[in-house]
Amino acid sequence: MTDEELLAKYRDPSSRNYAFNLLVRKYQQKIYWHIRKMVIDHDDADDLVQETFIKVWNSLEQFRGDSQLYTWVYRIATNECLNFLNKKRRRFFLPIGDVEGELMEKLETNADYVTSGNELSGEEIQLKLQKALLKLPDKQRLVFNMKYFDDMKYEEISDITGTSVGALKASYHLAVKKIEDYLTKTDTTD
Repeated sequence: MTDEELLAKYRDPSSRNYAFNLLVRKYQQKIYWHIRKMVIDHDDADDLVQETFIKVWNSLEQFRGDSQLYTWVYRIATNECLNFLNKKRRRFFLPIGDVEGELMEKLETNADYVTSGNELSGEEIQLKLQKALLKLPDKQRLVFNMKYFDDMKYEEISDITGTSVGALKASYHLAVKKIEDYLTKTDTTD
């Protein structure tokens, strides 16, 4: 079912709940993995997916259609994710390195961690890549994940993040450089 059909069903009070359930089914898995790549922990990702869809439910009537529906849902999920990470830092008065360390620990102990829908399977390079990603600032990591793993176009990412395409390209380039540096340094220190 297309987004337009979903929205039409949602606007009809007799099929509103059904349409919303279809919307959740359509986007839940993509949103889950989008969030999971940022927060690492399954329980945190589940909570944030729920929060995302609660906000979608509460705001869907105001959706004007200025962007695609999935872009709008991704934007809500992205904001929920960034807010969660910021609150976590503030709540525990943690410097960025401590949150990074906590996520790194979860990454190493989370046997069921999945990237792009494929199990991590313990391959050392995959683990090193995930560790390198955790070294990036949240917004750079977000841009890298959306471009590299989700294969989104810069224009789509721009719609979701509200950041210019030029700034996104620069951010992605910096992220790639930092990841390369991290992988090169860890290869020589192992």
